[in-house]
Amino acid sequence: MDARAWDDRYAASPLVWSAGPNRFVEAAVTGTAPGRALDVACGEGRNALWLASLGWEATAVDFSAVAIDKGRVLAAERGLEVDWVVADVTTWTPDPPGFDLVLVCYLQLPAEARAAAYRRAADAVAPGGTLLIVAHDVDNIAHGHGGPQDPAVCTTPESVVAVIGDLTVVEADRVRRPVSTEAGTVDAIDTLVRATRV
Repeated sequence: MDARAWDDRYAASPLVWSAGPNRFVEAAVTGTAPGRALDVACGEGRNALWLASLGWEATAVDFSAVAIDKGRVLAAERGLEVDWVVADVTTWTPDPPGFDLVLVCYLQLPAEARAAAYRRAADAVAPGGTLLIVAHDVDNIAHGHGGPQDPAVCTTPESVVAVIGDLTVVEADRVRRPVSTEAGTVDAIDTLVRATRV
């Protein structure tokens, strides 16, 4: 799916994703002192906005100009400061680099492009900083709920770890994410990788 297709998707509804932060981002960040944060492939910026509300200096980047515009509006409504960037995360390099927290949540790209984005995200982590990647796991297609049904845009903990360079892996697992449906609560299966630069 290219930027134009995502623009159309973001333009079709008030919010494509939920307004609050991703549950794994919230768990990883709660209790951490604010610093510089980078939200890669941010969509409408829900994680960047939440981080900014906690005092983080947040940068949010996505290739969908429509999503970024929606994020800007939400930030203005909430009185929050976020540095919004429209760019292709497979080729964009932040200036300056050196973020205390770098997030990549549910980046839906084929393996080669996804790996390029993950490598760039890892390169942006400052010494002592953390990289957190949350992604649709390939096992979700057969055993979980929702998410893309194309294995080409899903991943595994092992494939993420293989492309993030010299970071120290703290956690690399398949995790379950409860999803409310009309039939009750079901689980989606995600890849979760947390790594640090020492």
